Amino acid sequence: MRILYTLLWIVALPLVVARLFWRGRKEPGYRQHIGERFGLYASTRASQPVIWVHAVSVGETRAAEPLIRQLMQAYPNHRILLSHMTPTGRATGAQLFPDDQLQQCYLPYDIPYLVGRLIRHFQPAICILMETEVWPNLIYACRQRAVPVALVNARLSLKSLHKAERLAPLIRPASASISCIAAQTEADAERIRQLGAVNVQVTGNSKFDVQQQPEQIRAGKALRRQFGQRAVLLCASTREGEEALILSAFTQAALGNMLLVIVPRHPQRFDEVARLIEQQGLSMQRRSTLGVADLPAETRVLLGDSMGEMTCYFASADLAYIGGSLLPLGGQNLIEACAVATPVILGPHTFNFAAISEDAIQAGAALRIQSAGELMSLTVSLLANQTQRQQMSDHALAFAQQHRGATARTMALLQQWIS
Repeated sequence: MRILYTLLWIVALPLVVARLFWRGRKEPGYRQHIGERFGLYASTRASQPVIWVHAVSVGETRAAEPLIRQLMQAYPNHRILLSHMTPTGRATGAQLFPDDQLQQCYLPYDIPYLVGRLIRHFQPAICILMETEVWPNLIYACRQRAVPVALVNARLSLKSLHKAERLAPLIRPASASISCIAAQTEADAERIRQLGAVNVQVTGNSKFDVQQQPEQIRAGKALRRQFGQRAVLLCASTREGEEALILSAFTQAALGNMLLVIVPRHPQRFDEVARLIEQQGLSMQRRSTLGVADLPAETRVLLGDSMGEMTCYFASADLAYIGGSLLPLGGQNLIEACAVATPVILGPHTFNFAAISEDAIQAGAALRIQSAGELMSLTVSLLANQTQRQQMSDHALAFAQQHRGATARTMALLQQWIS
């Protein structure tokens, strides 16, 4: 099955490269460092032993931050190699770890020879995959070269389990070859074991350990002052199809002068969402052109067209709807909102973060709605009830603080493999 998988990769490679250039029209980063996607690296190999961490995009890179910082502290004689699949993930890594604190690259396409090039060039002592990144040929290439593979902060939804089971002849051998797995919850661990994984332990979600950057909090408070005395609803990490629903409900709701802040998850959609706002006849301001001036009073919508400022947006809002949950897209991470004490609103579809979403609701940090109209109705209710909103804020902060410690447990699990 793995041979067939490899042949399919080889056949599809011209289309994959063409898609890379197509996406590069809106995100130029996809057209940079292309050689790395084929295992060709211009950089020299570090003289120290290498700990390789793979974080596909922005969310995984942020989740990896506390682990990478502890790895740097615990293994000062090692060099960290951080690989990605997306330019936004790579940019996030560069922002979190400036001044050459680590080395970054793109992960090659999952063909044994290409992945083998990376391993031969950097000679990692261990490969640490973040969350859901199970690449069969990568794992096979590591096993052939006696490089242990760890999957950390691992999660697997029921929907993803069913998909993986359809590819069991490919996925089960890969899962069984992983040296150790640190799962977020017992439910995740059990589903991962069903795919043939052996050494699975529950360590928790390392995203709770991400330290909020003080400059981002200060920027959020400054942004809030620019908004004036208006109430603020943030729609964070929205996905395609959601913005139209939200904007339509927003124009129909009696929200007074409330400000709606929309931050699309993918930067290539900023202009598309701007057009949607204009089609609704709403006065709009882009974050990228706001500067330090006060937001005009007639502005109804702020488009968050900036990168690396999500904490800033959460810190500036009264309420935060977490995107990807109005439509069956699985939702996004709510921890960052809770960490700055912002009450959370979730849509009906949170299967990618099922356990943490339900835990947040049970803790009083979040509420669930079923539609965009209900989102606006709940917003009106919460903005009118300062006591309930403050209680949700307190519960959100407590929820974030109570779940810390996953990174230390993961470090203990990794120790024997790095040593």
